[in-house]
Order: sequence, then structure tokens, then C-alpha cells
Amino acid sequence: MIAKQMQSVRLDGENIENMRTQLRHYFHQSFDLFESLFNLLRSDEVFYHQSEPTRHPMIFYFGHTAIFYVNKLIAAGVLGERIDSHFEALFAVGVDEMVWDASSESLRWPSVNEVREYRNRVRFCVDDIITTLPMTLPITKKDPFWAIWMGIEHERIHIETSSVLHRQIPLEFIREDTSFRICPIRGECPENSLVYFGAREISLGKGLTDHGLYGWDNEYGYAAYNVEEFEASRYLVSNGEFMDFVMANGYGISRWWDDEGLKYLSIRNASCPPFWIPQEDGSFRYRALACEIDMPYNWPVEVNALEAEAFCRWKSAQERQNYRLPSEAEWAVMFQACGMNEEIFDDSNANINFAHYSSSVPVNTFAHGELYDAVGNVWQWTQTQMDAFEGFETHPLYDDFSEPTFDGKHNILKGGSWASTGNEIVKESRYAFRRHFIQHAGFRYVVGEGENEAKKYERIEQMYEVWKKRYG
Repeated sequence: MIAKQMQSVRLDGENIENMRTQLRHYFHQSFDLFESLFNLLRSDEVFYHQSEPTRHPMIFYFGHTAIFYVNKLIAAGVLGERIDSHFEALFAVGVDEMVWDASSESLRWPSVNEVREYRNRVRFCVDDIITTLPMTLPITKKDPFWAIWMGIEHERIHIETSSVLHRQIPLEFIREDTSFRICPIRGECPENSLVYFGAREISLGKGLTDHGLYGWDNEYGYAAYNVEEFEASRYLVSNGEFMDFVMANGYGISRWWDDEGLKYLSIRNASCPPFWIPQEDGSFRYRALACEIDMPYNWPVEVNALEAEAFCRWKSAQERQNYRLPSEAEWAVMFQACGMNEEIFDDSNANINFAHYSSSVPVNTFAHGELYDAVGNVWQWTQTQMDAFEGFETHPLYDDFSEPTFDGKHNILKGGSWASTGNEIVKESRYAFRRHFIQHAGFRYVVGEGENEAKKYERIEQMYEVWKKRYG
């Protein structure tokens, strides 16, 4: 069984030697967990398998998190020379979707053992830096130690995103591992209902200080909102609830999908959520991390934002009221109203941090006030596109982390999933993916006033034009 994951190590301790010990533990645990995930691949040959045609094979991601440490430590002035300049270029670019010439000399991958040896050299190097580099407390964004925190939190993002890619690899290439246990509780889905939230003012953003925890640059700054009253679904939308949409030919009726959604359907030839496996008799099975199981109707459905929005349009038509995804500010209202004000989510009462299973659990397992799964289980799509808060400043060590997502094409997710660790389970964290991306992500719907579809697309286009002028 996987050891319970550590929370993000604070930056503001008082004892330097204790801080070094905690940071070394946090670093090695991250490194170990990432590598243990790749032990699910049945053989070294599977490392060269592409889970998706527009993504690199798994060998890229195996090397990528290691070279990231080196490249950031070089940029921070901590390392004076590279460990392997070829690797540090080869594994640097291509995390996101791309099209490439697989026969290109520059993309001929090294052996898995060569990458394992490189990872060992990086592990030794970073451990030595943590042990010997002069340290002062608290650690700040300008401190060279920030590059190490950045490397760890970057690797923890890839622990989760690589596990998503693992779920897309055919089972014949995957081995089961009892370290990654899935929840045994499966059954019929509970009937969903709506919970009322009154109007209130809400503030987002960390301001300009760290609050003692590592943060990505998009978390800093300020934003204030007057949130109108709304109702939200008590539970995340379950596989069983989403099944009604699928059985109503939701994927085959174009009126439920916008242009971006129709493009997704055409490219993927999608007829159901990505982790559902159609059977000859019209039923579905479910793909977990390393196995296939009977459909867990009471687990949350995992869909992209386009699928979630299509469901909301369909449900709106069925019930004659406006169902939609919540905004980032509405998620914050729900979080506060449920009495959850802690900086780091409590993994004893939420399906996060690998603390319970390496899978979802039933949507009626973890109560947070009147809602279930205010955080955890699966990420929750919002209708909000990622943008900078007032006072945002790009961090010079990673200038392409946030700015590429300010293009109107990336929606914010909140709350974390069962595979979220570190910064991902911090209240102020902000992550965004393209609306067609597959993640351990689902949604809850809300009923309330919101911008209409025409205004939404107009605003998205305006965001894209501003982004092109500013960053393009």
C-alpha cells in the first residue's frame, strides 16, 4: 500500500536543520511515488507507447520531471553545469498537446535504463543541494531553494497527469499493483438534489505574500466578487446520473454541444465518457488505474469540460431551468459555507492525497456541511477561464507555467482528486486545462443567474485577442 502522502512542506519554519530534513523527505517521497507509478507499466517496451496520438510516449514524462529540477536549478544559479545537456533539452518540451515527426533524429528516445540512471544522478544531486546549500528562513520566491520546491510541486502535478495517461494505456500493457488499491464499494447512485447558497462577497487570491506555503504565480494577487445566490448539486454528478444523458443519445444530438464540443466529438469519435468501456450489449464497464471493473454507478463521472457543459444543456432542457457549471468564485463560496477554511485540505475527511484509495469513491462518502466532496474524489470543472489576478507577476524561473493558460481556452478546476498531493490540495491553488482535456475530473452543477452562451463566447474571444497581443 502506498504510504500516506505528506502535505506541502511549509516555508516558514524556525529550525533550519528540521527544515532540511522535512524537505529531503518531501523530495524523496515525490521522486519515489512518481517512479512507483511507472512500475505499473508491464515492461520497458511500454515506455515507448503513446497513450494519445498527440502526446509523447511515456518515456518522455519519465525523464521530464528529472530534467526539470536541473533546468530550474541552473536558472536559479545553484548548479554551475549540466548533468546531461542532451537529456535536458530532449525531455524539456512537449508536455502539452503537439504534433511532431516521430522519425526525427531529435526525438529518438534513449533506453529506459539510461533514463533511470539519469534520474538517480538527479536524485543524488538534489539531495546534496538540500543538505549543503546555505539556507535562511523563511524561504521566499527569490530564494534559490524556491527552485527545489518548484521541482517537487511540478513532479507532483505529473504524478497525477501521468496516472491519467496510464488509464488510457491498453490493459495488456499494464500490471496490477496492490500498492494502488481501488475502492471496493460500488452500487447504485444516490438521487441528487440542490443545496441553497445565499449571496455574498468573496475574495480570491493570496495577495502578494506566500502565507508560509509554496504557490504558483497565478495564485498571487487579488480578485473580489459579489456572488449572487445560487443552488448547487449536493453530490458530484455520478456515473449513474450521467448515464441518463448517455442513454438519451446525448453524444449523438448536436444541440447539446457547442462548436468546440462538436469538434471534440468528431476527432475522438466519442459516444460516452473517456473511462467508460462500451460493451456489445449496450452496457458499459469502467477503466480504473490498472484494471477494468463493473460500472461503479455511485462513483463520480469523469468527463472533460465540454462533456460537462453538454450535460448541463441537456438537463436544462429536460427540467426547464438553467443548469450550468459553477464559477471559480461560486466554488469558493461553497468551500467557505461548508465550514472548510483550512489552508490545506484535510485528507482524513476527503478522498485526496492517496490517503484512502487510488480511485474514486462513492459520491455520498465524504460530507462537507450540506455538500459532499466539496473537495476531493475528482477535480471539479468550473465555467471560469484562467486569467491573472490583479497584481499578478510571472515567476522568472517558470515564465511559461501560467501565461499560456490566459488565452481563454483553459478552464479552471478546483478541489483536487484522489491523486492530488502537495500544492494541489492547498485552498489557494489554481489549475486549468483545455476544455477537451481528460483528467481525473468531473463536475457538480449549479442553478442560478449567469452569463448567456453568446456573451460567454464573446468574452472568451476577447480574452484570446488580449492574450495574443500580450503574450502571443
